[in-house]
Amino acid sequence: MMAESRACGTPGEEEGNAAQPEGLLRRARRCLGRCWAYLWLLWLLMVLFLLYFLRAPLKLYENLLTVTAFLNTLTPKFYVALTGTSSLISGLILIFEWWYFRKYGASFIEQVSVSHLRPLIGGAENIPPSSTFASSSGGEAEASRQNLSECKVWRNPLNLFRGSEYNRYTWVTGREPLTYYDMNLSAQDHQTFFTCDTDSARPCDTVMLKAWRERNPQARIKAAHQALDVYNECPTAYVLLAEEEATTISDAERLLKQALKAGESIYKKSQQSQHQSAQSEAQYRRDTNVLVYIKRRLAMCARKLGRIKEAAKIMRDLMKEFPLLSMLNIHENLLEALLELQAYADVQGVLAKYDDISLPKSAAICYTAALLKARAVSDRFSPETASRRGLSTAEMNAVEAIHRAVEFNPHVPKYLLEMKSLILPPEHILKRGDSEAVAYAFFHLQHWKRVEGALNLLHCTWEGTFRIIPYPLERGHLFYPYPSCTETADRELLPSFHEVSVYPKKELPFFIHFTAGLCSFTAMLALLTHQFPELMGVFAKAFCSTLITPFKFAMEKIQSFMPSGFWHQLTRI
Repeated sequence: MMAESRACGTPGEEEGNAAQPEGLLRRARRCLGRCWAYLWLLWLLMVLFLLYFLRAPLKLYENLLTVTAFLNTLTPKFYVALTGTSSLISGLILIFEWWYFRKYGASFIEQVSVSHLRPLIGGAENIPPSSTFASSSGGEAEASRQNLSECKVWRNPLNLFRGSEYNRYTWVTGREPLTYYDMNLSAQDHQTFFTCDTDSARPCDTVMLKAWRERNPQARIKAAHQALDVYNECPTAYVLLAEEEATTISDAERLLKQALKAGESIYKKSQQSQHQSAQSEAQYRRDTNVLVYIKRRLAMCARKLGRIKEAAKIMRDLMKEFPLLSMLNIHENLLEALLELQAYADVQGVLAKYDDISLPKSAAICYTAALLKARAVSDRFSPETASRRGLSTAEMNAVEAIHRAVEFNPHVPKYLLEMKSLILPPEHILKRGDSEAVAYAFFHLQHWKRVEGALNLLHCTWEGTFRIIPYPLERGHLFYPYPSCTETADRELLPSFHEVSVYPKKELPFFIHFTAGLCSFTAMLALLTHQFPELMGVFAKAFCSTLITPFKFAMEKIQSFMPSGFWHQLTRI
């Protein structure tokens, strides 16, 4: 068997052997590109030398004197106008460059140079990003799927209760923790999951349909009470009151238990008649969503009230009973509860099921996997010892897991290391964005603190991730490239008093700095020429003579080494 494995080789080895000629070809092209650039430089130098030594036949000196005489006849006003015009043009270029950078995040001049001039001088070929990162992130199918949903906003699996948590924060601080955009997304979720086309058949559902569309919280609460007056067993009315009217978690749990009793009764009825018509099928889906939502929120109430084993059991039962609703990310609630119980073996079992190539990733999955790897080595990890003896296999696995997590969401470490202050998490998050980082750190910071040395290991290693990821970020390392739309979405999801974390930092391109300096320099020259024309003329002549002196010196040295009649014979030819 060993002989056969050596003879045949693994698929990875075959791919590596096939990739070697491509790598050699790419290096050869890169070397040819560099040589081509040097040939251009050599050609330019040869042209300059020929112009210098052929200055007599071409009458370059006489033409230069004519041009000099013409320039001497110009008045200082011409030079003021010339420098002022160049300052204006560079200022317009600066304004255009700044506008383009603000809109597209890149320099227009730099893009044109890379796209059109670089191929002419033998630059490296543009490699499609998908071909470089698809294999490392789990295949082209996952890459294309993730690119389509990279800026999709997801419901926060651990979102808080409005009445008993968000509103209490507002009462204490006077700040609104939720943005209008975030609450509007929640209203759309409620209408999607808690309503259907058959609501007109039940009067209480008709009232709740209007309640979910109300913008004013008091109007929604009033409508929920009206629905209960119409029908005392309306589960969605109890859900709304538990979310927004209850001022404590205990009150919310009490209302949710009433909702569960009513919801189970309605669910059993719709389950029996689900196949009778399309309307019955839609009603069954709606009642299923209501039941799952109530049980999940009850599990979260139990978790907040300290009954963690009960919360974990409810979540496990939900995942077994409704396996097709994995998009609700109930496993993230389960992971957090198991970490609180310090049941790390069970956490590893959940990760083994959901940390899969075919499933979408999240900060909770990536950073929990990194925490488990770090837990094995963090208690005895020392940067000095590691730099002296090198990293062991377990330490290398932990560092790689941290790098993987940081590449997925680079905003999380600053919150875990308390380099940035936390706020209440929003009701919706953007994966790989600052909103997801806030939501993860808000609930998982205590779990990292509980593992001795885990934050120290994170502090020593997380910044090394950015040396691995290619820059600019048109390619990824372990995941698809980091999306450029996160900043805009996070600013709409997070409150205005929070400083949104941005990655990568949009540094001003070189050409913006260059045009700004050119504009300032030419404007200063125009002002000085207008105020001191004679002095600026003397300065310009001295500057030009100083600039030409090294060139003259080099020409004299070259002439001293050449035969006396060589250039004469060359000019005759």
